[in-house]
Amino acid sequence: MQKIGILGGGQLGRMLLQAAANYPVETFVLENDEQCPAAHLCHHFVKGDIRNFDDVYNFGKGLDAITIEIESVNDDALEKLEQEGVKVYPRPSALRTIKNKILQKEFYKEQQIPTSSFVVTQNLAELKANAAFLPAVHKVGIGGYDGRGVQVLQTPGDLDKGFDAPAVLEKMVTIHREISQIIAINEKGETALYPPVDMIVNARLNLLDYQISPAELTEKVLWKVEAISLAVVKGLKSPGIFAVELFIDKEGNVVVNETAPRVHNSGHHTIEANYSSQFDMLWRVMLNYPLGNTDHILPAAIVNLVGADGFEGDAKYEGLNEVLQMDNVFVHLYGKKQTKPGRKMGHITIVSKDKQDLTYKANRIKNILKVVS
Repeated sequence: MQKIGILGGGQLGRMLLQAAANYPVETFVLENDEQCPAAHLCHHFVKGDIRNFDDVYNFGKGLDAITIEIESVNDDALEKLEQEGVKVYPRPSALRTIKNKILQKEFYKEQQIPTSSFVVTQNLAELKANAAFLPAVHKVGIGGYDGRGVQVLQTPGDLDKGFDAPAVLEKMVTIHREISQIIAINEKGETALYPPVDMIVNARLNLLDYQISPAELTEKVLWKVEAISLAVVKGLKSPGIFAVELFIDKEGNVVVNETAPRVHNSGHHTIEANYSSQFDMLWRVMLNYPLGNTDHILPAAIVNLVGADGFEGDAKYEGLNEVLQMDNVFVHLYGKKQTKPGRKMGHITIVSKDKQDLTYKANRIKNILKVVS
């Protein structure tokens, strides 16, 4: 039995462990919070800080392989573990490139991958010197997550909202569609591509509102999305699972926004809607099994369940019974005891042959189901 560790015990770790039950694997989780969503599903829970060198190194040194469910882990420790023969998914070199937004943008430029034009700013003074570059999006180099660490700067009056730290200023793109492309790649360099996903983003929270898969794309645009995403993943030279987020404009031009080197929110529907889920697929990669079948069983939509505004404390789910009575609807609650505004508390997957049915149910669920306290 292989011993495989997960750094981080949130909902991604939880869903990875649910998929691990099908395989001969002994699972370990490193996380500070003993009540985290993944804690009760692993064979061995280790309390520790995923950002601390010693905690990560000591956790990983007895394992066959290790993976992450969040980027903000100690990559120096992962590099040392890799040198000592522990397999790391994704490789520390790929993680370093991706977790720093500046290095990530420079990687796209070096690899000639289409992405919006950008300027690197070290502090607020440098940002203000680039006022002519607006409208643009300012992204802090390290530590941004789920819409945090991102500021939209439309006019020079917005410049004070920017970051007084190393960051990347990206030219605003006129976005017609936002797409996510999930790709698995194994040690041999073989790849499996999931059907791309149409992401409907909540502009206020800068979080995913709901999404539909497969995205309706013309053959030409689909080909561009797949080719560009493959170039990103192959350029990173690492086995694992990757979510490449892309923007498409009205003319059908495709540019990369950013990449996540792990299982991703935009792939949660694959648990019910695809033959091999993104979580199943990552185990196949780590255990050196053949890659799974990424085809859809049925088209799907996902609604993210986030803490309602104005509520903080013990989570209560209003409207849950009504949603559970709906056909072809799958509820995933992450087991987080405390809610707060905007916190990801669960997701709901809807499957249907009929796209209108998906959109109708997604909107209905958004109106019925609320996380309050």
